[in-house]
Amino acid sequence: MSPDRRTAVAVGSLFLLTEAAAIAGAVLYRPLLGAADGRLAQGADTWVLLGVVCEVVLVVAVAGTGAALFPVLRRHGEGLALGYAFGRLLEAAVIAFGIVAVLALVTLRRGTGAAEGADAALVAVHDWAFLLGPNIALGLNTVLLAHLAYRARLVPRFIAVLGLVGGPLICTSAVAVMFGAWAQLSVAGSICALPVFAWELGLAGWLIVRGFGPGSGTSPCRTRSDELNETA
Repeated sequence: MSPDRRTAVAVGSLFLLTEAAAIAGAVLYRPLLGAADGRLAQGADTWVLLGVVCEVVLVVAVAGTGAALFPVLRRHGEGLALGYAFGRLLEAAVIAFGIVAVLALVTLRRGTGAAEGADAALVAVHDWAFLLGPNIALGLNTVLLAHLAYRARLVPRFIAVLGLVGGPLICTSAVAVMFGAWAQLSVAGSICALPVFAWELGLAGWLIVRGFGPGSGTSPCRTRSDELNETA
């Protein structure tokens, strides 16, 4: 197996892991973040902590996709490749910040005199981190990667188009949530997230089964170090 083929399998697997970990985390603790008052439900600590473990896996997988893709993407633009790698790190950091808020909520809940206002504040911190990380940052990173994949023909263009459509759509949905048009977890929000979900699944499946397209080995954007190496 060539290095690029191994990279393709690793990246595809990481994308699948992000989807599985994100869904598992939401199922395990998102519905348990409270009733209408925003407090963590009694007796939900174990489920929440399992959800936290899933989101820690999500953080590692999100950062891993940027690192694993960098050697391939830099052949088609080092600046864009760095932008994607750092964008994924930013997305992972925001998700981690939300995890800390949930852990603080669990600690507060275990105390004897938990304050309702503090409960609600920590839930709000998690919700804003959820909006900024797996929505806005994810959308921007999706557009960047889909643009590179489309231009370099790393995957079939219909898959890249899903990312080019889904990235702006999920960002638009996040802005709508900010201004109160609809809730984060709503029918409208789910519809807006579907193209990104389809993009990541399609990308992961293609990379695992078929690998990168023939354009992955070309290098239209030569760096100064490449020229010096050739001269030497």
